[in-house]
Amino acid sequence: EIEELLISFDISYDITNQIIKDLRKNLNSKNIKTKEEVIEFIKNKIYSILKPREGEVNLNSKPSVILVVGVNGTGKTTTIAKLGYYLKNSGYKVLFCAGDTFRAAAIEQLENWGNRLQIPVVKQKQGSDPSGVVYDSINIAISKGYDVVIIDTAGRLHTKENLMEELKKIKRTVEKLLNREPNEVLLVLDALTGQNAINQAKYFKEATNITGIILTKLDSTAKGGIIVSIAEKFGIPIKFIGTGEKVEDLEVFDADKFVSAIFD
Repeated sequence: EIEELLISFDISYDITNQIIKDLRKNLNSKNIKTKEEVIEFIKNKIYSILKPREGEVNLNSKPSVILVVGVNGTGKTTTIAKLGYYLKNSGYKVLFCAGDTFRAAAIEQLENWGNRLQIPVVKQKQGSDPSGVVYDSINIAISKGYDVVIIDTAGRLHTKENLMEELKKIKRTVEKLLNREPNEVLLVLDALTGQNAINQAKYFKEATNITGIILTKLDSTAKGGIIVSIAEKFGIPIKFIGTGEKVEDLEVFDADKFVSAIFD
């Protein structure tokens, strides 16, 4: 029953097995007798994996650059809007960069969010070189005193090598202009994706050296346990979680709160 429960939360088979093994080992020595005590033991195990992966967003330079990556359908552009809203409300002067030039709809969607949130958007026409938009954005941020530039990127399929190369080129553009890497490279993962999220994390980490994860679409049907496997396997910090459709539905990741929510 415990195995079924944990796997239904999208916690990987390996971690599930390890937890059950540890539970068996500790049943007598820890005096675990009730169902509640079993659940508490499991919660503590998951918490011990996630707690070291809590991490604040790094904004220690001006302009700070946040590169947002992820495959299509994860809610990436909406997450950028939520992040912009969060940072603006925290007192930062934010600029959006429409670096997903592959789809006209992506540019338009970011523009719509920018208008709603009163955050300027730097864009070029569909099909333009994304690195050119990034170049313009950073120069505008420097000249006009913006605190944070949030860069949208195309919803790259991790199997398409040329698209990953384009992502590396964007990163090099940032490095050339600022003499440093982006402050953050945040991977947006959909909690409904399940085990496939591990592959996404692997490929994007190899291409861009991801500094953090934003887990989206967490609700009653998606527990988001896959993040436990990713935290254990790759050691990538979890920065935010998206809990709903509204622009304010973005929370700083809290391991204790997250583990409690899994077992609600």
